[in-house]
Amino acid sequence: MKYSRLFGKTIKESPREAGNISTKLLIQGGFIRESVAGRYYFLPLGMRVHDKIMQIIEKEMDAAGAQKMITPTLHPLELWQETNRTSSAGFELMKVKDRRGAEFALGGTAEEMIVDLVRKFNLSYRDLPFTIYQFSQKFRDELRARGGLLRVREFMMKDAYSFHRDEVDFKKEYENMWQTYLRIFKQLGLNALVAESDNGYIGGEYCHEFIVESEVGESRVFATEDGSYVAHEDVAVSCHDIMNPDESIKEMEIKEAPRGPTIQDGVDLYKQPAWRQIKSVLYKTDQGKFVLVALRGDLEINEVKLCHVLGCLSLEGATEDEIRSLGSEPGFISPLKLKIKKVGDFSLKTVRNFYTGADIFQKDALNVNYGRDFTVDKEADIALVKLGQKTKDGKIFVEKLGIEVGNIFQLGKHYSSRMHATFTQEGGKETFYYMGCYGIGVGRTLATIVEKYHDERGIIWPKVIAPFMVHLITLSGKTSEIQANIQANAQVVYEQMQAEQIDILWDDRHEVSAGEKFADADLIGIPLRLVISERTLQDHAIEWKERSQKETHMIPVADLKESLHLFISHL
Repeated sequence: MKYSRLFGKTIKESPREAGNISTKLLIQGGFIRESVAGRYYFLPLGMRVHDKIMQIIEKEMDAAGAQKMITPTLHPLELWQETNRTSSAGFELMKVKDRRGAEFALGGTAEEMIVDLVRKFNLSYRDLPFTIYQFSQKFRDELRARGGLLRVREFMMKDAYSFHRDEVDFKKEYENMWQTYLRIFKQLGLNALVAESDNGYIGGEYCHEFIVESEVGESRVFATEDGSYVAHEDVAVSCHDIMNPDESIKEMEIKEAPRGPTIQDGVDLYKQPAWRQIKSVLYKTDQGKFVLVALRGDLEINEVKLCHVLGCLSLEGATEDEIRSLGSEPGFISPLKLKIKKVGDFSLKTVRNFYTGADIFQKDALNVNYGRDFTVDKEADIALVKLGQKTKDGKIFVEKLGIEVGNIFQLGKHYSSRMHATFTQEGGKETFYYMGCYGIGVGRTLATIVEKYHDERGIIWPKVIAPFMVHLITLSGKTSEIQANIQANAQVVYEQMQAEQIDILWDDRHEVSAGEKFADADLIGIPLRLVISERTLQDHAIEWKERSQKETHMIPVADLKESLHLFISHL
């Protein structure tokens, strides 16, 4: 490809709102452009990288025994209604109507479509197991699209779905996909942590995220140093130490509390650590029911865990008027008197003689003890893990931040039972399929690679997905004769590489300075830069510089072919 003919060129400055480094470099380098918030054009350079990532994924999925197919983009809304996901995924579900008035969801994930397809076949146990996958555009009406390709409203995903007789058979495929994903990300130059995660609106009982460590990531995980335990903050479980086991239990008392409404206000008033307090929060579920949640004051509520405990989809904090209507006071809520459902964290058992609000403005209850002075309807792990805590086997947590690039989900019979998708067992019994699903975001993976592979000058693409392997640059000669000779030699090299099927981008622009060409080459990030100039012609050589290296050196023209093949062979 000649750069003069390439659609989409480099720019000196990226938009101020570009944010993270991958967005800035991909825009500046001419790989992507934003259409509207959360939707991006992939320009020819970007599309070449995008396609190469897909080729690696496809090759590994095929090798793992999966079969490629495609579903329609528009999903009949009644399929989503069968699984009640018009409610559970409604916050990001996009809908359209056709001229007949039929309603469709723009595909954000394809469980319903795939199950609908499979149930239309009269399959038996002899046809199982099988895994089918697709590359398709996904649509999710994110509340806040941000981070360039890391959080968008429209994107390409590889999603796969497996069908099994039972859990035993499913677990074999779960492990197969786990290892397949690790191979895919390793080929892409990414070292992925595998973290226990929450299934969210996908459904099922468990899943794992593949996370690449990065400061710009939105996935916060807790892990042990030895890697024996890695979990997303949504599901991480810690062990709570008993804070004051030697303290004797005292009588509860009510006293004046001239303080503000926060935990810190209590710390300042009593000169006691936050763990001495009970943190009580009033929520209203999406079903309109109130619930009081109590835990140790130095901990934060994990709303994902809490939703699972309550069996609800979402929560919102009660208003001040609602708190007062229930018989308490904002900032002084306690688990002592309110006659509503109460959920308590296990940490309530780790402190003797708590202090807490007394449900009256500026009055506190001191020496409050769980079990003696109050109980809850449900004890559960509902706290976010924090640094300094330990696992159940005593190992210390470390915190990691990263970008989620893939997921694997256990679905069980979540969809097959709701959609009555069955196969015939031995003996003729109809049984619901046991399922799993597996996803990789292509654009997000591309951006993650840029987040990892760049320097102050631009992108440094791994060879396996670089848009081109070679960036050929020709510099201007002092005379027209020298210039013609430079161009002629470059044309020979260009045609030879094309004949060898080596991807090459030739910066053939005449009006651009050497400095600008070199800056563009560094920004675009192609693995190998070759320069033909008046000086190199005099030496019967070509200047050779690898993007990942600082040094340049001369390669005799006669050795170029062998050197190139050696360079390419080390992918």
